[in-house]
Amino acid sequence: MKSRISLLFASTIVVLAGCDSSPPTEPAATRANEPDIKMSGAGGVDPAVVRAIYSNPIRTEEARERDARSKPEVILTLLDLKPGEHVIDLLGGSGYYSDLMAAMTGPRGEVILHNNTPYDNFVRKIVQPRYEEDPIPGIRYMKRELDEMQLEPETLDAALMVMSYHDLYYVDPGIGFNKTDVPLFFSQVHAALKPGGRLLIVDHSAKPGAGKEDAQQLHRIEREFAIADIEGNGFRLIQSSDALSNPKDSREKLVFDADYRGKTDRFILLFEKE
Repeated sequence: MKSRISLLFASTIVVLAGCDSSPPTEPAATRANEPDIKMSGAGGVDPAVVRAIYSNPIRTEEARERDARSKPEVILTLLDLKPGEHVIDLLGGSGYYSDLMAAMTGPRGEVILHNNTPYDNFVRKIVQPRYEEDPIPGIRYMKRELDEMQLEPETLDAALMVMSYHDLYYVDPGIGFNKTDVPLFFSQVHAALKPGGRLLIVDHSAKPGAGKEDAQQLHRIEREFAIADIEGNGFRLIQSSDALSNPKDSREKLVFDADYRGKTDRFILLFEKE
């Protein structure tokens, strides 16, 4: 089973940062103490974000095909990037979100597309020609291990982590996933963010009570565990969204399963540096 998951994971991350799907809505009671902040713009989506998505000439056809299931207009409206800002796409895979964010931060800003060694191994054929040999203006590719990020203090306005937070708890030394010191990783991100900097997390939902245990076999992680974990590492939850929820997902299947891939239950959480 482990080798099957590793193979599926390797083939999927070539295109996606982790993987993407649609999650189930959790009972309102679990969110009773969370902030209820509305998104700006018509229909809750910032028109500038829509322009960055659909009028962006650097995007690939493969990326555009992903838009319907990933809803980047919701994610990036929440992240609320401004021209001139600096942002990091953590474990960003092949750069789906990096391309979009570069259109929003503009020529005075910068997007760092980050991968560690196993992620870089999986996407090397994509990122090398696209971000290293002939770099896209406004995007800097960075290969760094999670315990040695070497980020400059208080230089980032925001950080994004899509379908890859659960990999902080995934271990498979055979393909380069050694055990991550999670507090150390978040301490580095926290230090690199400016006061009030934003951290947005999107990931596949596990069942209530699962904690981080399903990260290993199913590539899922529990939403409530994620909130407690990230808040325990110096961040404060300020907003959440159900835009990628999918009540039909039992949250019991591997996210790469043919019946669930692109359709899992996903949570969206926006934090602020405390």
